[in-house]
Amino acid sequence: MPLMTIDDAAIHYRWDGPEAGQVVMMSHSLASDLNMWDPQVNPLVASGYRVLRYDHRGHGRSAVTPGPYTIDRLAADAVALMDGLKLDKVHFVGLSMGGMVGQRLGAAHGHRLNSLTLSSTSAHMPPPDIWHERIQTVAAQGLTAVVDATIERWFTSAGQARLTQEVQGIRDAIVSTSPDGFCACCAAIRDMDLRDDLRSIRVPTLITVGEHDQGTPVAVARFIHERIAGSQLNVITDAAHMLNIEQAQVFNRTLLGFLGALA
Repeated sequence: MPLMTIDDAAIHYRWDGPEAGQVVMMSHSLASDLNMWDPQVNPLVASGYRVLRYDHRGHGRSAVTPGPYTIDRLAADAVALMDGLKLDKVHFVGLSMGGMVGQRLGAAHGHRLNSLTLSSTSAHMPPPDIWHERIQTVAAQGLTAVVDATIERWFTSAGQARLTQEVQGIRDAIVSTSPDGFCACCAAIRDMDLRDDLRSIRVPTLITVGEHDQGTPVAVARFIHERIAGSQLNVITDAAHMLNIEQAQVFNRTLLGFLGALA
């Protein structure tokens, strides 16, 4: 199990694909882990890319360090992982919390990115009371207290019926997430405001959002799109938050088309 020590945390990561391929670095959502990108790995590898996935601190097989965290802390982890692996530049793909990390990277470390893909994400997530309540609930009762509501937000009803195995995998990842790590990352999202960062992003950027996303809806994606010069916006139909799973073929085709056009 590859681990890299970054400051006070051992960060778990995984490689797939040819060593000579351009690196696509994939950053997962809150209450998930690097396995959420499974539907993307084979298509990317088949197209010649080398895929780097990692678990945020507090998630998956990475260390759970004392919270609260910040988006800057999570972005610093991503940069340190790139440094440790001697990667000058990557194509960065982030979904939800991973997309928040991506926005910070695009604004502060754009010279390290070949491109940026922001999926199902936002630059600001008010009101803070929602996050206070979520933190208190999970701290007291664990992730089982929020898993059903999370699945309802992340997948459409049709998607849940069609993708029973995939949805069960995401459910398992949610309940397996460390409550302390979850709460620490919730604080990062609660306190985040990246709206002023968006106009500083100069790298080629793809924005994707599910038509039925409740947490980071289409209007939020349009806000990001309007503030990142030259960005592309794709609204994926028949999908909610986890669009890379619910509409994997469409997402993969969109991502590969974006990356291929840059080449």
